[in-house]
Amino acid sequence: MSQSTLNRLLTQAVGVFLGIGIAVWLLRGFGLITFIPGGLILLLFLGAIVLGVIAYAQKTWWRF
Repeated sequence: MSQSTLNRLLTQAVGVFLGIGIAVWLLRGFGLITFIPGGLILLLFLGAIVLGVIAYAQKTWWRF
């Protein structure tokens, strides 16, 4: 797997995690899916942040 392919996959994963996190957060705020715990939403956002940091580091520092 080349560097650009891996970076593209990591960037797409950030978008997916962030998109799902925002959608769940908004739907929970509107009261449509109240059974989702807040910790799960926090984990989605933290996962997006971690993947974003890894994608940035892979793009700039790691030379595979």
